[in-house]
Amino acid sequence: MSRTVNLVVIGDIICPWCYIGEKEMENALEAVRDLPITIKIEHRPYQLQPSLPEDQALVKREWYINRFGKEKFESIQQMITLRAQQLGLTVNYGGTITQTVRAHRLSLKALKVGGQAMQQTYLRNIHKAYFEDNRNIGDLDVLGDLAEASGVMSKDEAAQFLESDECREEVLNMMAEARKKGVTGVPFTIIDGRWAVIGGQTAEVYIQIFKKLAQTDKEFP
Repeated sequence: MSRTVNLVVIGDIICPWCYIGEKEMENALEAVRDLPITIKIEHRPYQLQPSLPEDQALVKREWYINRFGKEKFESIQQMITLRAQQLGLTVNYGGTITQTVRAHRLSLKALKVGGQAMQQTYLRNIHKAYFEDNRNIGDLDVLGDLAEASGVMSKDEAAQFLESDECREEVLNMMAEARKKGVTGVPFTIIDGRWAVIGGQTAEVYIQIFKKLAQTDKEFP
């Protein structure tokens, strides 16, 4: 008999560890696809840098150097680049950085329109756009392209959506709730509402968790 495991993954789109974590989770899900469990995933928003402007794109590399200092930034960059390469991913530090509320609104809309599959498609597309292609994910035109490519809505519909306040309050409330619960770093994965996995863990960590859960019949609300 199959049981359902519910995951809530809290993250920010500009977080490279969330990009890496998404790939690790994808690899874990592939590895346990024959287990007697159904894994449901909902991605929820977080703001790592609330002070970033929403309507102004800053030069990404300069912003990181100003925040961490050149030496520390280069050390962080090297560590992230190596981990990403091991997964076949690319993390660039060219392009710009901006606030992610708009991007998160589209992620929530994707979940509402097409469920888990559409939200994950959207996140894969926007992560690639940001980390690999150096696109400005605060730009309405770019977000419209990503919404359309992910099947969420047409580019014109995305423009209307982003110019409205739809999903904005929900996203801000989810961010506030995460902070209230003590989330200070992402990715932050909540399993069945009971256990938390913090940081960009390897696929093997999730595989072992899923194997243990598959051996239990009890589901948790």
